Amino acid sequence: MPKKKNIKKKVVKKNNGIAKIATLTTKSLSNAFSNYKKNKELEKIRVIKLQKLEEKNQILKDRKDLKNWEERLNKESNKIKLNEEELKLKEKEFKFKEEKQKIEADRLIKKDEHLIQIANELRNKEKELKVREEEQNRKDIDLRVREEEQKQKELREQRRKNKELKILKEEEKKQKELEYLKIKEWEEKFDREQKIKEQEEIRREQRLKLKELEKIKSFEEIEKESNNPNLGLEKFNIDKTSEN
Repeated sequence: MPKKKNIKKKVVKKNNGIAKIATLTTKSLSNAFSNYKKNKELEKIRVIKLQKLEEKNQILKDRKDLKNWEERLNKESNKIKLNEEELKLKEKEFKFKEEKQKIEADRLIKKDEHLIQIANELRNKEKELKVREEEQNRKDIDLRVREEEQKQKELREQRRKNKELKILKEEEKKQKELEYLKIKEWEEKFDREQKIKEQEEIRREQRLKLKELEKIKSFEEIEKESNNPNLGLEKFNIDKTSEN
């Protein structure tokens, strides 16, 4: 009977091992899929950051070009003013150069118009840069929001995993307790049955011994009767009296 008990324990341990392997495999697949989604999201964020850095560098370059254009514009404007003053002072002295001055004035006017056009373009470019800066700020805000959402998502995922792990451990604990109770009940039942069988065996042996004793006693009485006929007759009379 103890052999059956060992076989039962081996079967329970084997089933527990299979259940644990299945649980670990499921958890590994779930973790791998979760890490894959997480890495994809992080890669998207990294690409956005790189784009942001490139746009910032371009904005700095445009600002530098704008500043150079402004310096050139100021120099050209100062130069135009100086030339206009010189022309006014020498107007009387260089009448014979009036045509040349007129040509020069036309050239300066055209150049001034060109500079005005450049200034307008610079203003438009500055507006465009401002719009781009505002757009970049919005992108920065969106990026921060996405990063925060990713953090919150990771926290929720971690809390969910912790909760599932806790539930799994509790279920495993309950399963172990249940199996322990079943084994204990089986052992107690086995012990009771064994005791009952032992008691029945003892009673059977006692009945056999009693029968043997009765047979021996019966044989002895028969032998005595055969050796003493009067004793048999007395016994017969006693039995008849008892019956009456």
